Order: sequence, then structure tokens, then C-alpha cells
Amino acid sequence: MKSRSIEFVRAGYERFLEAQQVRMANTFDGLPLLALLGLLCGLVAGGIIILFRLAMDGMANFYLLDGNIDAFEALSPTWRFLLCVAGGLTVGLFLQRLKEKSRSVGVVHVLERLDYHQGHLPLKNAGVQFIAACIALLSGQSVGREGPSVHLGAAAGSALGRSLRVPNNSVRILVGCGVAAAIAAAFNTPLAGVIFAMEVVIMEYTVVGFTPVILSAVSATTLARIIFGDATAFVVPEISGDAILELPIIALMGVFIGCVAAGFIQLTLFTNTLFSQQPIWARTTLAGMLTGVVALVLPQVMGTGYDSVNHMLLAQIGFAGVLILLLAKTLTTATTIGLGMPAGLIGPTLFIGAAAGSSVGFAAQAFFPSGESVSFYAMLGMAAMMAATLQAPLAALIFLLELTALQTIILPGMAAVIIASLVTRVVFKKSSIYRHLMLARGLDYRNTPMSNALRKIGVASVMERNIVRHQRHISFTRATELLTQEPRWVLLIDEQNTLKPSLLPASDLALFLTSVDADQIDVDAKDIDLMRIPAKRLESRAIAIIATLQEAHERMQTEQCEVLFITGAHGATRKRIYGVITREHIDRSYQL
Repeated sequence: MKSRSIEFVRAGYERFLEAQQVRMANTFDGLPLLALLGLLCGLVAGGIIILFRLAMDGMANFYLLDGNIDAFEALSPTWRFLLCVAGGLTVGLFLQRLKEKSRSVGVVHVLERLDYHQGHLPLKNAGVQFIAACIALLSGQSVGREGPSVHLGAAAGSALGRSLRVPNNSVRILVGCGVAAAIAAAFNTPLAGVIFAMEVVIMEYTVVGFTPVILSAVSATTLARIIFGDATAFVVPEISGDAILELPIIALMGVFIGCVAAGFIQLTLFTNTLFSQQPIWARTTLAGMLTGVVALVLPQVMGTGYDSVNHMLLAQIGFAGVLILLLAKTLTTATTIGLGMPAGLIGPTLFIGAAAGSSVGFAAQAFFPSGESVSFYAMLGMAAMMAATLQAPLAALIFLLELTALQTIILPGMAAVIIASLVTRVVFKKSSIYRHLMLARGLDYRNTPMSNALRKIGVASVMERNIVRHQRHISFTRATELLTQEPRWVLLIDEQNTLKPSLLPASDLALFLTSVDADQIDVDAKDIDLMRIPAKRLESRAIAIIATLQEAHERMQTEQCEVLFITGAHGATRKRIYGVITREHIDRSYQL
């Protein structure tokens, strides 16, 4: 009796999951559930990001002043050099022991898994990212913590979707929820997190996508504020932001930062190509040595450098100082990322942008002493560099607006962000640095209009359910009974009840039955072989109910078949047939 009760509950749970999978295959129908999952994803991802920050802060207490992860200036030059080298070597030896596929981490890894693996991110890679990023950041490598945070948040969304057996088109949205939660929790800028997820990772703006992503960013930010308070990541001085007369200078700053961003991307790619054949331990050790050498004189280049960014925002570093830091941080970060250090580049780009903007601000004040402050240009520079490097102008602009809470900064911010982005893309032919790093791995965004349309739709939302299953041998009477159900397809199975890769149009069976003289055959004998009657049998393959139309289209092309039958994705449901999908279904969905 107990076993029957368990089986009954299990069967009911499976039916519930199947119903939700069908609903969420069409994201509009599954929006309420997606919204709830987005809220849950934000809490999970936000918790992981908080744990990541607390882990680094806790370990920093052992050797850095006040446990400040950026307080490397307090160390002696010798210790700074040794720390960078030891950290680079440790990261390299850790990665060297892993298989190459397990070393893939960061934002590029997230984009790859979204584009080629339907957003299924391995948890092992996320664990590698957590450990390697902690070592890199605590040893003062010239990298940021936002890239690892994005990976960890995306992995949380992916794991949540897969554990709840969410269709793959909805898993993509949950990955975006995790990314938005990570950025929102890292910078205390929820709206910038949402736009970053939609613009850089998901690469589309939809009402269905916005709802769960916004809820995820809100829940993650709320959780982070409970733990760390509501202060933003940077100290923002009071500024007027009214710079209409200085728009020409701002435009020139946009051109300058666009050139800096293009140089940063090119140096990263050059380093990556030059040392791509070297073992990973040698590359990360070299990265540590280069940063360590520069840190002997300029400790500000170590780590994310948020303390130095705050000094630039407060105009506490002079003109010569910001120019030197601009060159040093660009060199160390580009080479470190190019050599394969498993951490992020968003934080360092904000450092570089602040230094570039400050240098323009000092020059502007030399000619126009009554103009805007150096702090104003430093903030514009941060947004412009972020926009040009990531080719994410809207995310950068929203980041600037949330950072300053000034409406008047929108106009000059738009000018700086768009001009910098255009110079990098149009003049220097550079797109997002993440895209270039993907190309360096032999990958590319499959971002065609058809791919974009098909990956949003689950096979369950368009499949043809009007099918019947039968063994290949059938009696005349049974065949007639099957046709009374008015099926469109007959799925053929063998005597052991396993699937045959063939589907028979029911219309062809009906045509055959009308041509047979029933008086001349035993209507109850299994005289009809459905594999031999004159009919157009279509070669078919199986695909899981959680798949997207993009997966179905690729499967048809790879297997060179015309139809797929839809099975369950987990456990005993894998033997259950839900429906079929043809090329016609895919073409019609894309055209709509």
C-alpha cells in the first residue's frame, strides 16, 4: 500500500512537471511561473555573490589593512611582487590539473554555454571560477570580481532551471536573471544589472524577459543591502552635471576613450594569440610577474583598484598621476586577461575609464577653470570606457545614472557613451571584447534573426499532438479503429515497444485501406505491414520536451531527418511520446 502511494504521488508530480514544461515552452503562457523563478533566482544568485565577497574579505583580513581587498599599497614593494607571482603560479598550477573544458570560466564561458549548450552551465566550472577568482583577486592580479560574479550568478540560474526541469528556452532567461542579480549585487545598481543582462548576455529586449530579470535584480539587491548596506561601490562627489557648453570637450573625450578601448581590446587579443600555445601555468605566472613588476612602483594597479577609482572621483590624484595609472592599468589588465587569468575585466575598465576621464578633466580645467570638475569627467569616463569595451552603451548609461542619481548627467553621458562606442566599433572595427575572445577560441555568436527567434520557443508549444502509436503489423479492423481517432501521424514501434525512426502519415494509411478489398483478407489477422504499404514514411529522431526550436532545427540538419518525435526529458518520461514536430512547424514559427 505504501509503495502504491509513493508511486501515485510520483506520477502526480511527473504530470505536474509535464504541464509546467508545456506551459513554459511558450514563455508568454509561462510568464507567471517564470516571474516566480526569477525572484527565487535572485535570492539564490545574490546569496552566492554575498558568499563570494565575504570569502574574499575574510581571507583579506589575514594580510591586508583593515581587510580591505584593495589595500595593497600598505604592503612593501617586495611583498607586492612576491604576492603577484605566487598568486599567478598558484592559479596556474590549480588550472593545469584540470581538463581544458573545466578551465572555461567567466563571461565568455557564459556566452558560449548560452549559444552552444542552451544555457546549461556545469557546476564544476562554477566551482573552479569561485576558487581561481578568489586566488587571483587576493593575490593582487590586475582583474575584477564582476566577471566571476556574472559566471556564478549565471550558473545559479542555470542550476535552478535544470533542477526544476524548466524548458531550455526558459533556462536562458533564468541565466539572464542570475547575471542581472550578480551585477546588481556587486555594484548596488539593480537597473544596470537588468540592462547588462539583456544587452550583453541575452542580447535582446523582450517584455517576457524583462519581468523575471527585474525581479531577480530587485531580490538580489535587497539581499545585498541587508548584508552590506545601501552604499554604492564608489564614492560619488556632488556635481552639477549641467555641462551643455562643454559638450565639444565631452565629445573629444569620447573619441579619446574610444581609442583607449580599441587599444585595450587589441592588446588583450595580441597577448592571447602570442601566448596561446603555452601551458596555462606558464601564462598565469607570467601575468603575475608583469603585474608584480609594475606594482613595485605603482601598487594601485593591483586588484580591482576601487580605492584608486574613488581617489580619482574625488580628484585626489593629479594630472601626471592619472596618465601614468591609465597606461599602467591598461597594460597590466590587457596582458593579464590575454594570458588567461580567470577573473573579470569590468572593474578594471571602470578604473581605466576614470583615469582617462580625469586626464581630460584636468586638461579642460586648464583652459576653462570655471567649467565642470575633474570628478564629473572621471564619472563620464567610467561609463564611456565600459560602453566602448563591452559595446553596451545603454547598460553603461544606466550605470552612470544610478551611480550619480543626477538627471542632468544623462545628456553629457549619452554623448560620451555613444561617441566612444562608435569610435571603437566604426573606426577601429572592434566589437565587444567578449565577442573577440570567443572568436579567439574558434567560437562565434550564432545571433542570426532565425536563431534568435527559434531559441525563444520550446518544442512543446508548437508540437503536433494528434498522433497514435502502433506496432508495424496491424489488422484491418485495428487500422480502421485507429483512423476513427483522426490522427495526423502514426508512430511506428517494434514488437518490444521500442521506437522505430519512422512516422507514417495517417492520410496514407487511410488511402491504403480504401484500396484494399476487405472481403479478400482476414480483417482480424495482422496482415498489414505498415513498413511496407505504399506510403511516404518520414525518417525521424527523438528530442526532449525541454528543447527549443533552435535545437530541433539543428537536430534535423545534423541527422538529415524531416520530423522529430517529442519525448519526456527525465526518468520514466523519456519513454513517453508527447507529439511530433516537422520542418513545417519550425518554418511557420519563424515566419510568425
